[in-house]
Amino acid sequence: MPRDLSIAIVCKDNADTIGRVLDSVRGLAREIVAVDSGSTDATLDLLHAAGARVIDSPWLGHVRTKQLALDSCATEWVLCLDSDEPVMPDLKASIASCVDTDDPSILGARVNRKVWYSPGTRGGEDGRFLNFAWQPEHRLRLVRREHATWTGLDPHDQLVVDIAPGTRVIDLPGTLRHDSFATFAQQLSKEAGYARLMAASLHASGARGSRLRLLTSPPGAMLKQLVLKQAWRDGVPGWLAAGSTAAATLMKHLALLERTREAPADPEPAKRPSDPSP
Repeated sequence: MPRDLSIAIVCKDNADTIGRVLDSVRGLAREIVAVDSGSTDATLDLLHAAGARVIDSPWLGHVRTKQLALDSCATEWVLCLDSDEPVMPDLKASIASCVDTDDPSILGARVNRKVWYSPGTRGGEDGRFLNFAWQPEHRLRLVRREHATWTGLDPHDQLVVDIAPGTRVIDLPGTLRHDSFATFAQQLSKEAGYARLMAASLHASGARGSRLRLLTSPPGAMLKQLVLKQAWRDGVPGWLAAGSTAAATLMKHLALLERTREAPADPEPAKRPSDPSP
C-alpha cells in the first residue's frame, strides 16, 4: 500500500532544481501536491511527469502559499519541501521509517539542511556540501498535518506544530540538500530581494531600524559564521558564506532604517505583514 505521506511543494519557474527534488522522493509518498504560481518554464512538465497534483494559485506570500500546499494534502503525514531541496538517500530512509512506525507521540520531525555548493552550475553534481557554514540548520519539515501551521515573517517562514503533554518533535538522521545558488554573486542578488521583504515584514510588525544595529549586526553575523560555526573550515566557500551573511544582514538593516525614517511608527502595528509578490 502507498505510504500515508504527502509531499507539499510550492514553486514557480524552478525547472533547474525541481527535477532533482522529484527524483529524490520517488516512491516515498502517496501523493505530491505542488502549488504553482504561474510557471512558464518546464516546471509544470516535470511535475506532471512525476504524477504530482498541481494547484494553480497566485503568489500569496511565503507563509500563506505554503499553508495552502499543506492544507491541500490528503494524508496524515506531510513532508514540506522547497523546490530546491532534494532529499538525500539517508534522510529518505529516516522519513520512511518515521512514517511507517507512526509513533502516536511524534507530531513532527526536524531535518538538517546543508547547502550544496557547485559554482557555476546550480545544483551540479560536481559540487560539495558546506559542512560548517550555516550548520546545523535544523528545519521542521515532516509533520502531522492537523497539528501543523506555517507562520513567521516573509520571506522567513517557519513550520510549527502544537505540542501537547506526551507529544514531541524528533530529529531525523540524514541530510536535506539545498541547491540554493550557483555562485555567491547570485546569492547576494537574491539576498537583496529577501532583505527588502524582511524589512517590510519587520516594519509592519512594529520593528524599527537603528544606526546602532546597522553598525553592529553585520560584523556580528560574520563572526558568528566564522567563529561559532567554524565556517573557515569549509575553505574559501566558508568565508564567502560568512561574508554573504554579513552583507544580507547589512541590507536588511539598511532597508529597515530607511523605512523607519520614511514612515512614523503606527499606533497599532499590524500583527501580520502584507504579502509581497515574489
